[in-house]
Amino acid sequence: MCGILAVFGCAENSQAKRSRIIELSRRLRHRGPDWSGLHCHGDCYLAHQRLAIVDPTSGDQPLYNEDKTVIVTVNGEIYNHKQLREKLKSHQFRTGSDCEVIAHLYEEYGENFVDMLDGMFSFVLLDTRDKSFIAARDAIGITPLYMGWGLDGSVWFASEMKALSDDCERFMSFLPGHIYSSKQGGLKRWYNPPWYLENVPSTPYDPILLREAFEKAVTKRLMTDVPFGVLLSGGLDSSLVASVASRHMAESEAACQWGSQLHTFCIGLKGSPDLKAAREVADYLGTRHHEFYFTVQEGIDALEEVIYHIETYDVTTVRASTPMFLMSRKIKSLGVKMVLSGEGSDEIFGGYLYFHKAPNKEEFHRETCQKIKALHLYDCLRANKSTSAWGVEARVPFLDKEFINIAMSIDPEWKMVRPDLGRIEKWILRNAFDDEQNPYLPKHILYRQKEQFSDGVGYSWIDGLKDHANNQVTDAMLMHANFIYPENTPVTKEAYYYRAIFEKFFPKNAARSTVPGGPSVACSTAKAVEWDASWSKHLDPSGRAALGVHAAAYEEEVDVKNANPINGSPQKLEGFVDKATTVV
Repeated sequence: MCGILAVFGCAENSQAKRSRIIELSRRLRHRGPDWSGLHCHGDCYLAHQRLAIVDPTSGDQPLYNEDKTVIVTVNGEIYNHKQLREKLKSHQFRTGSDCEVIAHLYEEYGENFVDMLDGMFSFVLLDTRDKSFIAARDAIGITPLYMGWGLDGSVWFASEMKALSDDCERFMSFLPGHIYSSKQGGLKRWYNPPWYLENVPSTPYDPILLREAFEKAVTKRLMTDVPFGVLLSGGLDSSLVASVASRHMAESEAACQWGSQLHTFCIGLKGSPDLKAAREVADYLGTRHHEFYFTVQEGIDALEEVIYHIETYDVTTVRASTPMFLMSRKIKSLGVKMVLSGEGSDEIFGGYLYFHKAPNKEEFHRETCQKIKALHLYDCLRANKSTSAWGVEARVPFLDKEFINIAMSIDPEWKMVRPDLGRIEKWILRNAFDDEQNPYLPKHILYRQKEQFSDGVGYSWIDGLKDHANNQVTDAMLMHANFIYPENTPVTKEAYYYRAIFEKFFPKNAARSTVPGGPSVACSTAKAVEWDASWSKHLDPSGRAALGVHAAAYEEEVDVKNANPINGSPQKLEGFVDKATTVV
């Protein structure tokens, strides 16, 4: 990951303005500690903080076309850059950077080239010939991008809110799958897959096609010139990423430089479900496994820094980002700059435990579509910003464009949880990799119950956060929360606590509006809460709030004294390892 900042139409064009752009760009240096670049053209500025993953020696940015009339600053990776270069043989490339193709594609195709890119990206491009500019964000919003407007008429773009919030009167999260054109004067969606309209598909389930599409998605993300590894929680998704990557390591270009043994990483409280499962998967795959520990107090001590970096007060995002933030620091200390991660699978296949209560395939499918469309506000934001805080890049194979198209074209009847047929959540994915002749994973890992990252690192993590918030936020403070925070009013002490930290760093109305709100249970949308009447009493994003589904679900009592309807404690279960095969 890198950090980009671009400003167009500044009223002031001076050394002072240049110094201000440099100062703001430095706020993104954690994202790209390897090099800084700045290009000025009149009242236009394009700045870049680079994390060098591909072509570390010559790929510094901004990047240019042959005569430097087109300038581009990019955050991301273009996995099909070699194929695209074959279409651009008449162009002269200056670097080996995968992102340089963007400047030449613009020359060749104008503004209508973004759908040709296969990767994760946010970029801003300036055409100095007419001072027009465009900005675009990848299909799902894996990489972050914000857009803002200054009182002087300037237009701003930045990888993180902190680089533009002080200088813009208004700003917003740039919509995924969209392009902004100064010539057209607005945003336009360039990503238009069939599933986006939410019509229920009818394609039969083909396990081999699904498996091959995912293997392709993983292998293309092994494109790197630096050491890398896989974030391995021991759950289905990260374990499949590790398994496929491990199988294809020997044939990858990366193996020539860094060897064929895959590195895997896991973090948790001592004795947590994830640590045990991840160790077992690592041993099975023969990876070089790195196990990190943290305490509840260490996590609490990091909360302010975490919220500053992830730029949200969403409860489940803060809970899950904190251990990921701590782990990323450890990973970077080992010299690793890129990791593969398992985000996106639960949204595509309905893997969250609340999907057990989906009333029919139509609502199931609509919910998955809504979840994918919102990923840039939740899991993509967490995975990107909590790793980028320490200069580590996270790649997410499940959010490959081609893989999503195949997975979302399957008749959702195959995705439904059907205990009568022995189908648990994400059965079609599990079944696709259930190879008796050449197993990808041990059976009980392949069929392990869904465990959200913030739960899997150790159940006492969330309970500790709630206890801490209860000590920091009084009953009176929560009672008057609607007066202090009338927009997205926090309804629990934990949510109030995170909101107060966020407002300290980002006090503007525009900042708080970038964070979604609404009731949720086990990471559901507000609509899906209606699937089970009992859930309205347990509105908590933890998987344990899926009463009657999770093997360690919260007890059904409501803590009235603390005005916190989600402050239950987990049922005591001896020897909890995996209840996936018995969930009903």
